[in-house]
Amino acid sequence: MEWTDDGIVLGLRPFGENGAILEALTREHGRHLGLVRGAMSKRLKGALEPGNAVKLHWRGRLDQQLGGYTIELSAARAAQFFDDALKLSGLSSSCAVCAALLPERELHVRAFDALDALLQSITGHASPAWVADYVRFELMLLEDLGFGLDLTQCAVTGGQDDLRFVSPKTGRAVSAGAAAPYRDRLLKLPRFLTPEDGAVAANDLVDGLALTGFFLERVAQEHSATLPQARARFHERLAGTRAGR
Repeated sequence: MEWTDDGIVLGLRPFGENGAILEALTREHGRHLGLVRGAMSKRLKGALEPGNAVKLHWRGRLDQQLGGYTIELSAARAAQFFDDALKLSGLSSSCAVCAALLPERELHVRAFDALDALLQSITGHASPAWVADYVRFELMLLEDLGFGLDLTQCAVTGGQDDLRFVSPKTGRAVSAGAAAPYRDRLLKLPRFLTPEDGAVAANDLVDGLALTGFFLERVAQEHSATLPQARARFHERLAGTRAGR
């Protein structure tokens, strides 16, 4: 059994003296693991940084086996972020979330395309302008995993105006007026995620990560998984940046 596919490096863990198990999100084969021999060599080590785009050739005697990868680097992204801690944190978070929540070898083309687009956005935009795209990426990931939020209209009135909150129980938007009696129990909805599509304020980015993080945690619990620490560190770093720390 063998195939060739586009992939994004999610993580790497040592195996044996000079090998490693590569975890990658592939476009046509989902999250897929494979053994890389010589992974710690100078030739390969830089290519296997999380976030890098690679061309992968997988081969195994049986489809169910771990199998082995041969790798060709397509785009080295991680090295571009070493001078921007927020970008590096966002890259680590997005890759770790995919590794934690996407079932192994289950096809998720939308998730692959969305992660690839996000990493291009992180590369192409100054911080923190790309963080809004990060929040949208996690909303798409929730939808792809079957936990999509309805942020298009108020769950109480059906209107699309002045949507400011989200119900933690239903994942549906609530307008400011309808939310008044119990707003302390609701999650904040940033305006850039509403039909108004307003300008992105600094605090909105933090609220956006809090919103998606709440529901990602729920997904993780239902899959007996744990939301990775890289996600919490990213949220904390952004909140600290916005607070001027």
